[in-house]
Amino acid sequence: MAILVDGNTKVLCQGITGSTGAFHTKGCLAYGTQMVGGVTPGKGGTHDANGLPIFDTVREAVDGTGADATMIFVPPPFAADAILEAAEAGLHVICAITEGIPVQDMVRVRAILREYPRSVLIGPNCPGVITPGRRVSGEGPDSVIEGGCKIGIMPGYIHTAKADASTGKAVGVISRSGTLTYEAVWQTSVLGIGQTTCVGIGGDPVRGTGFIDLIERFEGDPETDGIIVIGEIGGTDEIEAAYWIKEHAKKPVAAFIAGRTAPPGKRMGHAGAIIGGTEDTADAKIAAFKACGVDVAESPADLGTTMAKALGLEVTI
Repeated sequence: MAILVDGNTKVLCQGITGSTGAFHTKGCLAYGTQMVGGVTPGKGGTHDANGLPIFDTVREAVDGTGADATMIFVPPPFAADAILEAAEAGLHVICAITEGIPVQDMVRVRAILREYPRSVLIGPNCPGVITPGRRVSGEGPDSVIEGGCKIGIMPGYIHTAKADASTGKAVGVISRSGTLTYEAVWQTSVLGIGQTTCVGIGGDPVRGTGFIDLIERFEGDPETDGIIVIGEIGGTDEIEAAYWIKEHAKKPVAAFIAGRTAPPGKRMGHAGAIIGGTEDTADAKIAAFKACGVDVAESPADLGTTMAKALGLEVTI
């Protein structure tokens, strides 16, 4: 099993005719994702280079394809409306890959999305979500994958399905950082640990679903044996997640917090990665996780081994 998406998920691309949307649509198709169409206003009735139908609106695309998820590569000024259009069309998973969406636009989106509780927004400014499929042939980027679903920009071939994991274990991954998501995936894969689903929640200050919702989903997934949480400076989401884990989590959790050396008041990479108070420093978040019984990696290089130890697996360092 997995959370949010699986091999049966039918996916649209909003912004499919743009260079970035077209590139990543092709990559998702190559991974084995059921890409069923795309949306570009004014180009309805045509097809993209992969032969996928293009529609003028998301509603038309859903009616014409039965899609239940979307990835958004719409330019920042129009991305908020694209998110809301997807929710109004009834899509269950909305991955907003676009970065640079104005914070005020996302405040409006968050408020309106309360009217659409069945829609889960991932992002914006994120790599997306992936449930790894089983490798049937090939290696590395030439791997042939079946039964998986990749929605976004992540390198699919580094992910490992539980069925392919030599340890028989698989973990869920939740991260504010795309790059560190890939690092956690690669390290666990090398150690013979698979991933059930990996979710990049994005680094913007106002975003969609967060740590607690996803941790709760992984807690309810019988195939997920442990959870990796990757946070960073800015906001208090990680501290709130630590308290939730202490009260409710039954599965082992490993964490890493980026930004220990970040100076107060200076943005570090992501728009949301800025220290504004005593509770949003890396040290405060690390202390909260440790106090709540979470194993914390001291370095990004320790993500895999920290998770392995939390799972009770013997590892060679």
